[in-house]
Amino acid sequence: MANLMMRLPISLRSFSVSASSSSSNGSPPVIGGGSSSGGGLGPMIVELPLEKIRRPLMRTRSNDQNKVKELMDSISQIGLQVPIDVIEVDGAYYGFSGCHRFEAHQKLGLPTIRCKIRKGTKETLRHHLR
Repeated sequence: MANLMMRLPISLRSFSVSASSSSSNGSPPVIGGGSSSGGGLGPMIVELPLEKIRRPLMRTRSNDQNKVKELMDSISQIGLQVPIDVIEVDGAYYGFSGCHRFEAHQKLGLPTIRCKIRKGTKETLRHHLR
């Protein structure tokens, strides 16, 4: 069972959530309560490394660079306010929204991004790729 720790500063400008496993072998934490059937606790908000998120539509869409720049300025000053949506399918993470926020994090050289993770199936993934 995963433990959840949430810190909310008084200013409420930013927050962090981390999940930790009770395992002592160094294995990564189980996200979403460990249920691979899509049930369980619902979406979880966690920080994921950018390189762990697959962006299958990045090659077909271009971002508004003015919006990316504005987001870079905002993220630098107050942090990311709205997590990006990520679908987890068979242990892989896929991002289809939050393209400008994702690129802003990349350009700022930030290693992680706050994500709202939902469990999905291969059929869900195929639906998003249409």
